Amino acid sequence: MVASKPRSAYVCHACGARHPKWAGQCSDCSAWNTLSEIAEPRGRPLQQRGGGYTGVADATRVETLAEISPEERQRIHSGIGELDRVLGGGLVGGSVVLIGGDPGIGKSTLLLQACAALAVSEPVLYVSGEESPQQIGLRARRLGLSGGGIRLLAETCVEQILAHAVQEAPRIMVVDSIQTLFTEQLQSAPGSVSQVRESAAQLVRFAKQRGTIVFLVGHVTKDGTLAGPRVLEHMVDTVLYFEGEHGGPFRIVRSIKNRFGAVNELGVFAMGDQGLREVKNPSAIFLSRHDVPVSGSLVMVTREGTRPMLVEVQALVDESPLANPRRVALGLDQNRLAMLLAVLHRHGGIGMFNQDVFVNVVGGVRIAETAADLPVIMAVLSSYRDRPLSLDLAAFGEVGLSGEVRPVPNGPDRLREAVKHGIRRAIVPKGNAPKEGVEGLEITVVRTLAEALDAVS
Repeated sequence: MVASKPRSAYVCHACGARHPKWAGQCSDCSAWNTLSEIAEPRGRPLQQRGGGYTGVADATRVETLAEISPEERQRIHSGIGELDRVLGGGLVGGSVVLIGGDPGIGKSTLLLQACAALAVSEPVLYVSGEESPQQIGLRARRLGLSGGGIRLLAETCVEQILAHAVQEAPRIMVVDSIQTLFTEQLQSAPGSVSQVRESAAQLVRFAKQRGTIVFLVGHVTKDGTLAGPRVLEHMVDTVLYFEGEHGGPFRIVRSIKNRFGAVNELGVFAMGDQGLREVKNPSAIFLSRHDVPVSGSLVMVTREGTRPMLVEVQALVDESPLANPRRVALGLDQNRLAMLLAVLHRHGGIGMFNQDVFVNVVGGVRIAETAADLPVIMAVLSSYRDRPLSLDLAAFGEVGLSGEVRPVPNGPDRLREAVKHGIRRAIVPKGNAPKEGVEGLEITVVRTLAEALDAVS
């Protein structure tokens, strides 16, 4: 008897679309060279009856939205305030959290510290597919963690992990990492698209059925994105990214997706000999606090999630020896920097065609919001003219292509945060000026880029 050849399909890494045959470009998302062959799992065939299909539908029923009573789930605090902030206030029962980051940046360290704090009151199961229990024990000892309530399991087979999880009945389960797992239903190697997707699907199904909180550790590619199919991020409830330089002392955990809290929330940690330590006041570490004013430096008030934060923007403008001057932005979008320089020339009358422009956000934090537009232009102009700005000056605002300075959300919160850190003067858009003012703060209102440049000239 000849065994039937297993069915195969091709799945796109970027969007998760399925194709019957290989192609150089995905027809759904137009990404190139992202199709990988997977073996189709052979599931239970549906039985046809009366012209329709039956099976799963026999065990479920359709409800109207009005019949479902909303339940306010109480959150579980992890014992780490910055992690709770990023998660939206704590852990929610039955949720699945995916944590990604570069190797050695602190993902396992953070989860081990959280497990040690949670194990005091909740049953915790730590599943490791990369390290032995002895290695985890050595790390716990180095971090000064007792870990008496943490149950360890070194396993990579999903079916075996779920069998142990049913027996242990943990409230919190950590899987480190999802790329090392495999399921017996597929023939492909661990880490392949099909294995990652199917393994994650089984863990998500277990979490929803049992109400267990599951943490999944994910590897990242050289581009900084999570390895494996993009559909993995759609399957989980929360996606967290670790950011920061390996040589630097600070680590940033950013929420990219969160069904139970604010997106783009930020948690700041300091890496030391005793593991990750919370930074309660991140504005203090992102400000250089120069003794004397220096050109090209300005404080901006940004907002990450629900937290206003002060960050120093530094700019360096120097005559370029190249035919095409360089535009380098660290912590900011380089295309937006080029756009702001064009606006500065068109509506400010200052061109930098023969100048190299370098912009850096202190501390390694990445700024994605448009409130950085006005501070970046003012810092660049300060370096170009070699005129230092006042140490107690801050600014924020979006700059449009027509030269207008547009308001940004939560202006009063930003101003109050600025006053707490010694800022005495602020340049803000007209739409962000509070009606009653802010005590101890001189507010300069601007409507156009020309007015902003006049305010610092």
